[in-house]
Amino acid sequence: MFDRRLLENFDWGLTIITFLIGIVGLGVLYSAVNAGDPGGAMHLFFQKQMIWITGSVVIVLLSLFIPYKLFDRGSFIAYLICVGLLIAVLIFGKYVAGSRRWLALGPFTMQPSELMKLSLIFVLASVYSGIISEYGLPFKYLIKPALLLFFPFLLIVLQPDLGTALLLLFIATSITLFVKVKKSVFFSCAVIAVAAIPLAWGFALKDYQKERVLTFLDPDRDPLGAGYHIIQSKIAIGSGMLSGKGFLKGTQNALAFLPEHHTDFILSVLAEEWGLLGCCVLLFLYFMLLLWGLNISYCCRDMFGSILAFGITIMIFWQIFINIGMVMGLLPVVGVPLPLISYGGSSVVTNMIGIGVLLNISMRRFVKV
Repeated sequence: MFDRRLLENFDWGLTIITFLIGIVGLGVLYSAVNAGDPGGAMHLFFQKQMIWITGSVVIVLLSLFIPYKLFDRGSFIAYLICVGLLIAVLIFGKYVAGSRRWLALGPFTMQPSELMKLSLIFVLASVYSGIISEYGLPFKYLIKPALLLFFPFLLIVLQPDLGTALLLLFIATSITLFVKVKKSVFFSCAVIAVAAIPLAWGFALKDYQKERVLTFLDPDRDPLGAGYHIIQSKIAIGSGMLSGKGFLKGTQNALAFLPEHHTDFILSVLAEEWGLLGCCVLLFLYFMLLLWGLNISYCCRDMFGSILAFGITIMIFWQIFINIGMVMGLLPVVGVPLPLISYGGSSVVTNMIGIGVLLNISMRRFVKV
């Protein structure tokens, strides 16, 4: 029997914030693909984005009827499916711009590494909720979570997609610190991480990835090559000034000076057309979304739900942090989309499912453990 308390406890605040971010995203995307031709028909990218968003909303609404505690039981199965999809990408994946990251599904493509982010959060929440300790976890309890991270991390690096792989590492590390580890374990892992940096530079990073890091440190070393993205992004952001040039009036975007303007660098389009004020509005909405997610985690009555809500919130945070740092030249360009703003079906579906899970946990806050 359907529990009417679910409707009574429906989280309208989170829904409204997500809706507003989505409206901003559609507006900026429309401008990104139609600037310079205001009277033209909607671009195919915009149409596809509408389809992905509509489908995601349907998935979210259906998932609200499933108690989130059932996700605990199926988390490992979902993890194995996502790992299988990552293996399939390396074998059958669509080869684009020197990497295999997508699986073709008729007229659409999917990026399994995006779904892997959610799957990893679910399985880590399941593992940690059963072993959490107020004194902090010893090293032996971190071996299983480390292995769960290692396999998808390696498969994504092989695509290669260093940005998403690092995002998995940041998410897993944040969740691990959230559940608390012993101080000795923390410092030991920190030392190992620092020591691994020169090894990663010498043996793990490919030449183009090293070039991105060097370009981040000095964009002017190759202004027409590797540094072109960052330089044009800074020009677009700076030219927007306080209030921007207006909707569909961004010259960097309309004249195609700004690469990847509908995906990784869509924030530059927003900054050029709506200026600092428009960016502040979006950042405020993101801040409210993150605050809301952390509050859901804090108020949850069981550890699995609390870790799960935190994991989804931190996933959104890291995507925002890396993308904004990237387009401003404060971080290397690693290809991380801006949540609910950048074009991309897999990214939209992943983040919307994450929002749906937050709604699911929030709606069931009256349930006693």
